[in-house]
Parts: sequence; structure tokens; C-alpha cells
Amino acid sequence: MRTQIHTLLAAMALLAACGQNKTSDNDDSRLIPSPEINKVEVMPLQRTTFHSQLSSNGKVSARARAELSFRTQGVLTAVNARNGEHVRKGQLIAAIDATAQALALQSAKSAMDKANLDLQDVLIGQGYRPGDTVTIPDAVMKMARIRSGYDAAEIALRKAQYDLEGCSLTAPFQGKIADLKLGKHAATTSDPFCTLIDDSTMEATFSVMESEYHLLQKGLQVQVEPFFGEGHRLGGIITAINPAVDRNGQISVTASVRNDGTLVDGMNVRVLVEKDIPGQLVVPRSAVVIRDNMNVLFRYSGGKAQWTYVNILHSSGDSYSVEANADRAAELSPGDTVIVSGNLNLADGSQVKPVK
Repeated sequence: MRTQIHTLLAAMALLAACGQNKTSDNDDSRLIPSPEINKVEVMPLQRTTFHSQLSSNGKVSARARAELSFRTQGVLTAVNARNGEHVRKGQLIAAIDATAQALALQSAKSAMDKANLDLQDVLIGQGYRPGDTVTIPDAVMKMARIRSGYDAAEIALRKAQYDLEGCSLTAPFQGKIADLKLGKHAATTSDPFCTLIDDSTMEATFSVMESEYHLLQKGLQVQVEPFFGEGHRLGGIITAINPAVDRNGQISVTASVRNDGTLVDGMNVRVLVEKDIPGQLVVPRSAVVIRDNMNVLFRYSGGKAQWTYVNILHSSGDSYSVEANADRAAELSPGDTVIVSGNLNLADGSQVKPVK
């Protein structure tokens, strides 16, 4: 009997233990995760001046450029410049043998002298005094010039002078010599003898998207940077904006740049267009993320992140100018606190904690 009682007590104890374990196993409090709090950086939103900066690749060309050629072909008797050498306006660059042209000029001068004598004879025959240029009627003088051959001789003389001048190549403006390939005693060809470049001021031509057209205006300052010298920038101003969009959706822009010797005709450059736009809501680029293929930033309020759709109005290297996306009924105002980092994995309503 005593043995049966002990067995019964052991069974009751076992059942009690099993009941306790079942209760513990059904306790769901351990299965409910505590909400994760994301650490983020925030900033107050306020209206300020946005420093807009457009970047585009372009090419520079000399302000003045001319291909110089002789009017006639011949053998070079003088070459007074070399590639890269600076010449003054009117300076003699090269000359070809002008013997034939000089003789032609002498002959034209003699013919001119004879025609002048013949003109006087015709006028005397008409009853006028030689050298009278006041009382002779225009019709009589015209007839006398034709009969004497004076007009034809005068034209021949001008042509002879023109041909002789064409044997010398002078600089039409100051600049640098380029593309010179022939030397003294060489025969010229129909190709240009050399190119004269005035690179003291360069023109930088570049393109911008049509969506950026409203940011441009004549007189706006730019920075021009050669690709080989990162950090070395030359200042300039926009001088022309082509009022047409090409088939690629781009607009051609020209800026004038004062050359310090760094730029070379035809060089590829990077052009930065800078403009200050007041009264903008400015945030770092890191504040804007992509959700549903749209631009979103998160406002901070009451320990939570609030999903806010935005439109990007302007962009620069490190910041955006934004506005609330009215099509998505979004709201954004100065004084809001926006999350600028730690936002890559946030969802609407995520619990966040600002950190310094």
C-alpha cells in the first residue's frame, strides 16, 4: 500500500512538471521582437541660396584664326617665322620670288604715264587746257579717258600692284604661327602656307541639356578646366547661347575665356557653370533616396521617419534643391527636420534616433 502511494505521488509530480513546461513553451512574449531603432543624422530644413553648378565637356578654339595663303605660287625667298612664334600685326611672315610681278608693275607704270599724256592730247583736241579739272564737263572727260586708254591703264596698274603685294605674306592680326611646313627655297602649293592663331582669348563651346536651359544667360560666369590639369581653372563668361535644341536634346553654348597660356586651340576641357539661386530648400545629396522609382526624403518627427516624395529642382556636386511632390500630395516646409544619413534602409514609420 505504501508503495502504491509513493508511485501515485511521483506521477502527480511528473504531471505538474509537464504542465509547467507546456505553459513556458506557449509563452509568446519571447517571440515578439523588440522594434529596431535606426540611428540617423538630421538637419533643420530652411530656405537658403543654392549654388547651382552645371558640368559639361567642351572644346576651346582661338578667338581669331586665319589660314594664310599666297595669291600666286612661287619659290620661297624668305620665311621669317616658325611654328609657335608670336608675330605682330603687319609683320612679314614669308615672301616668294616676285621678279615677274615687279617687272609687270614697272610696265604698268609706263603704260600709265603714256595714257596720261594721251589723255591730255585728247582734251587739248577738244579745246580744253591741259590739267583743267574744273570746267571740263563729265561727259567730255569720260570720253577722253576712254579714247586715251587712261581707265584701262589705271586698272592694269592697280592689278600689277596687287599681284606684287601678293608675293608677300603679312600677319592680318597679332598671334601665333601654326601649321607652317615649308622652308626657304621650297615651292608653294595651293594649300595654305600657315595658320595664324590669336589665342590670347579663347572660345569654349559646350552643350547643356534643354532642361538646364533656364539656368543660362549671357554674362553668366563659368570656369574652364583642362583635363590634364585638374584644379587649374580659368574664368570666363557666357557670350552666346544657341536658341535651338539639337536632335540629342542639347543646346550649344559659347563662353569667352582669357587664356593664361594653358589652353591650346582645339583642346578638350571641362566647363563648370555656376549660378546662385536664392530662396531654395537645400539638402545634401545623401538625403534623397529612390523609392518606387521616385525621389524620396524622410522627415523626422516623434521618433519616426516620414516618407516624403520630392522633386529635384537643381543639383550640384554635393547638394540638391528640392520641393514637395504635389502630384503625390507630399508636404515639405522650412522648419521640418529631415534625415540626411542612415536612410538607405528606412521605410515609412521606421523608428529612428538622431545622433550627433
